[in-house]
Amino acid sequence: MSNRSSFNKEILGEAIRDSFRKINPKVQMRNPVMFIVFIGAILTTGLLIRDSVTGVNGSLGFSLQITLWLWFTVLFANFAEAIAEGRGKAQAQTLRNARTQTKANLVNGNGTKKVDAANLRKGDVVLVSAGEFIPGDGEVIEGMASVDESAMTGESAPVIRESGGDRSSVTGGTRVLSDWIKVKITANPGETFLDKMISLVEGAKRQKTPNEIALTILLVGLTIIFLVVVATIEPYALYSGTLISVVTLISLLVCLIPTTIGGLLSSIGIAGMDRLLKRNVLAMSGRAVEAAGDVNVLLLDKTGTITLGNRMATEFIPAPGVSEEQLADVAQLASLADETPEGRSVVVLAKEKYNIRERDLTALGAEFIPFTAQTRMSGVNINGQETRKGSIDAIERYVNSLDKKFPEAVRNACKGIAKAGGTPLVVVQNGQVMGTIYLKDIVKGGIKERFRELRQMGIKTVMITGDNPLTAAAIAAEAGVDDFLAEATPEAKLKLIREYQDNGMLVAMTGDGTNDAPALAQADVGVAMNSGTQAAKEAGNMVDLDSNPTKLIEIVEIGKQLLMTRGSLTTFSIANDVAKYFAIIPAMFAGTYPVLNNFNIMRLATPESAILSAVVFNALIIVALIPLALRGVKYEPVGADKILTRNLLLYGVGGLIVPFIGIKLIDIILVVLGLV
Repeated sequence: MSNRSSFNKEILGEAIRDSFRKINPKVQMRNPVMFIVFIGAILTTGLLIRDSVTGVNGSLGFSLQITLWLWFTVLFANFAEAIAEGRGKAQAQTLRNARTQTKANLVNGNGTKKVDAANLRKGDVVLVSAGEFIPGDGEVIEGMASVDESAMTGESAPVIRESGGDRSSVTGGTRVLSDWIKVKITANPGETFLDKMISLVEGAKRQKTPNEIALTILLVGLTIIFLVVVATIEPYALYSGTLISVVTLISLLVCLIPTTIGGLLSSIGIAGMDRLLKRNVLAMSGRAVEAAGDVNVLLLDKTGTITLGNRMATEFIPAPGVSEEQLADVAQLASLADETPEGRSVVVLAKEKYNIRERDLTALGAEFIPFTAQTRMSGVNINGQETRKGSIDAIERYVNSLDKKFPEAVRNACKGIAKAGGTPLVVVQNGQVMGTIYLKDIVKGGIKERFRELRQMGIKTVMITGDNPLTAAAIAAEAGVDDFLAEATPEAKLKLIREYQDNGMLVAMTGDGTNDAPALAQADVGVAMNSGTQAAKEAGNMVDLDSNPTKLIEIVEIGKQLLMTRGSLTTFSIANDVAKYFAIIPAMFAGTYPVLNNFNIMRLATPESAILSAVVFNALIIVALIPLALRGVKYEPVGADKILTRNLLLYGVGGLIVPFIGIKLIDIILVVLGLV
């Protein structure tokens, strides 16, 4: 995915052109606040033309400046939205450039025939061999291959895709590196994952979220209030003997309505989705991004999210009469042919603790005993010596079959390991139980601190695992999660989510399997892994292209940052309006009511200067805040009360002070330049 800067020449140039294209009543009507400014600019333009034609010269210069700055205000608001959209368009163009005229090997009877990938339809089966591109989204129905998905995810490491299970989904445009696979196409042209990505990143179909709609209603309400306020000024002015032009009233209205947040509202929402895209997360709607910001509960898979994903050997616990080094030697021997991560960890632990080197079992004529679901143990036979490694139940049956006794101390050690949340593996040689290997789920470094931050934000973390309750409780305690669901089934996950939602909470979860689909669909924020099944991706409202379950925490942070940015700029905008009201009104009526000079604390030169300075400031502040709207307010994992206090102090008080300083500086410049 492209991470190009928002302010490179190409994006800036296109954004400037889009600013003018958006001067269209149909486009402007989507933003009621800026539509008022748009109408005001049209009216002042008409009045300017009328005065020019009729020869009224007294206020032409003032009317011209006001008209130009009102149009600039509209253009700057369009520019803020266009530059946010420009980043998505740049990413979409990158995706389009990656799309090529791929040929597909369509399976036809017993053979294949070459066809254009664009002609494939849902249900077609294609054969993809090493070096070829996968022509469309689909499911692997036969074979296994290594696939390069860097075009989609940006990750250079290849992934394995195979038929069956949760690793069968493939994406069009990715390349097979080795072997071959048969793929059943699951999407028609125009409906592929890549097509959806292009459509979404361009923002063409972005709908307003409930939160954004509510804020728009608030802004419209404030606009109506100020419209009434300004409308009452004219009769009051006539009563007091003060003449106020229509241009002045329009300018006053534009300055007092919340144009700052009105001009930036759309760009804030688009930028939130863009921040997710930069982290390789595709949000199916702006609603999902906002929901992430309001999440109360996070459901997290244990394996791969909270733990590293593979149980690792951490300790050798010998039986009575056996040294730890003897146990390590026999355990390594039993594990040399075991290519699982657990088996390799036993070999590594023996080597690191006792410098026991691997042996060439082939030269020794070793007979390997593979693990089976029936025996639940594996091992090796060398020179009449039988070495086995397996679960306590399997080894106990094996020892009993040899008329040997299983040590009580080893049984107690296994119980202790299970109680601590680990997995015991018992090692035996020639019927003698040598001891136990302690396999442990390794909790990821730093995850406990992340959970503590989430707790400070008022978010509850729940670990989901298929482990028994005893093991789950031990890992949950070590990881620092608030709760856990053990022996989790699809039904249990769904029930848990509904219980939280019935209590008024918003729930987020991740998943990659078909069995996760019901829960992903039910969750308010369902993040499906790109490596998962098609059912999971269709059920969720976000897709993580990197297939990293821990990214759910980042997604929540980005959602909260979006809401914080919108709240902060809304606070700043409303505070601006209050400040501008008290800055302009005293200057306007000071001539009629000299006592109002006491409130003209900025000592603005003239009523015209006060109005023009406020209009100029109103336009420029939108431009000044565009980088903040796109970047977002800095996120900090603190409680809502602290965020509210900080926003009121920084953006509320700041919003009151900045207009006084800005308007006064502009007033000085206008006077020096002789523009008023």
